[in-house]
Amino acid sequence: MTTITPPPSRIYLLRHAKSGWAEPGQHDFDRALDNQGFAEAEVVADKAADRNYRPDIVISSTAVRCRQTAEAVRRATDEEIEPIYIDELYNGSLGTYMAVIEGQKESASVMLIGHNPTMEEVLEALIGADQMVAAIPGGYPPAGLAVLDYRGIVAGSGAAWVLIDFLTA
Repeated sequence: MTTITPPPSRIYLLRHAKSGWAEPGQHDFDRALDNQGFAEAEVVADKAADRNYRPDIVISSTAVRCRQTAEAVRRATDEEIEPIYIDELYNGSLGTYMAVIEGQKESASVMLIGHNPTMEEVLEALIGADQMVAAIPGGYPPAGLAVLDYRGIVAGSGAAWVLIDFLTA
């Protein structure tokens, strides 16, 4: 498991909602949410707002489908939050995602909106493979939102992060 020093007290990991297939000649980066994806993004954002999950900062991949997912979160949780878009999250590695989270030293809670398989890798790095498989045995679904709290080092396990909730549309 990975430690982030100093950590935010809460991390939200949101995989973008379902996107459509690329049109002929269209780049993967430009794929938009399909109708199901727009609905998923709204549902998971509303569920997060209903549970009072309101990140201090939202950081998203610049890919169109992530931007659209971030907009649903902004509308549902806090219209004042302007997502920060980072190019490196598109096709970013585990190290890139972790560095972005670790760089948020001024925020008590951070939401990262990105892509699989990296989103799943981040969750596994923070809570461990056994906990991740128990929480999402079928893998990280589109519009899946993991909510993690920092609990410090737990004697015997070394686990600093605890998955407290996992929302889906």
